[in-house]
Amino acid sequence: MEMDTNGATTSSAAGGGSTSTSDSSSAAKKNSKKPKYSRFTQQELPACKPILTPGLVVEIVDRYDEGCVPSNYSNDKLAYIQSSRTNKSCTRTLSVPKLMKGPVFIYYQLDNFYQNHRRYVKSRSDKQLRSKAYESETKNCDPEGISPDGPIVPCGLIAWSLFNDTYGFSVKSKMLEVNKKNIAWDSDKENKFGSDVYPKNFQIGGLIGGATLNSSIPLSEQEDLIVWMRTAALPTFRKLYGRIEEDLQANEQITVVIQNNYNTYSFGGKKKLVLSTTSWIGGKNDFLGVAYITVGGLCLFLAVSFILLYVIKPRPLGDPSYLSWNRSPAGNPT
Repeated sequence: MEMDTNGATTSSAAGGGSTSTSDSSSAAKKNSKKPKYSRFTQQELPACKPILTPGLVVEIVDRYDEGCVPSNYSNDKLAYIQSSRTNKSCTRTLSVPKLMKGPVFIYYQLDNFYQNHRRYVKSRSDKQLRSKAYESETKNCDPEGISPDGPIVPCGLIAWSLFNDTYGFSVKSKMLEVNKKNIAWDSDKENKFGSDVYPKNFQIGGLIGGATLNSSIPLSEQEDLIVWMRTAALPTFRKLYGRIEEDLQANEQITVVIQNNYNTYSFGGKKKLVLSTTSWIGGKNDFLGVAYITVGGLCLFLAVSFILLYVIKPRPLGDPSYLSWNRSPAGNPT
């Protein structure tokens, strides 16, 4: 401490430095933009963060039309499929990639088969399918309308070309039952196929198109036929064959015995066997996704095109003098 001339005491340099440091730190805090710490500002409050994931659809696809042709017929597949002497039985092994909870849906898929062809689609008689009273209504069914023994029921090319490959499934030598009940739409069974209509003169000609039908079962109960008669809009399509009502475990080996009867070789078609589970929104289908992306991309392209057109070559504003109420009457110029 030092005494000044008036007898007052003053603090030392050390004491003055401490006071100066304290004042500068408080000033720095006042000028700082750092927010006051809290769990709210630092986003540390507990929160629920649900992650939405779609239901998993497990699918097995096996193309078998080429693999089921014997090697000695590899260069003449048509002769193999048309011959009644060749063995059409074929064994395939499928591996289950993940757990497939039942029911597991069985589909057959055909590629390059145009069920939407105009002449093919029209070759049927809806009246004949609904009621026995219209058994002779076959005018739209040529060339599969009339047989030497009378009208063909069901008539037409759609029914005549009914898919006739069959599948049998087993796991570890245990047969898996295939449920073929309720594979068709109820509306089709109740309204489009009559319970009093039975197959008649079907597949008895010289040229057999596909599967035969049990003549003692009415059309309303022939569900394979009903599924097939609902024609597809695109050349690649799937149709429901049946269901396996039990779970298939991951890494299981499924043995499939196929009767390879259906002729797709004459028109370059493909046949595939599909096993699939479903989610609450149905099975796996990329069509809507592709369609939305395509339409969205087209809309974006048009929007950018119109913007560029407006910027590069803007449309001039209209001249109001050409408006009808601004034009002078004929012969009275202003």
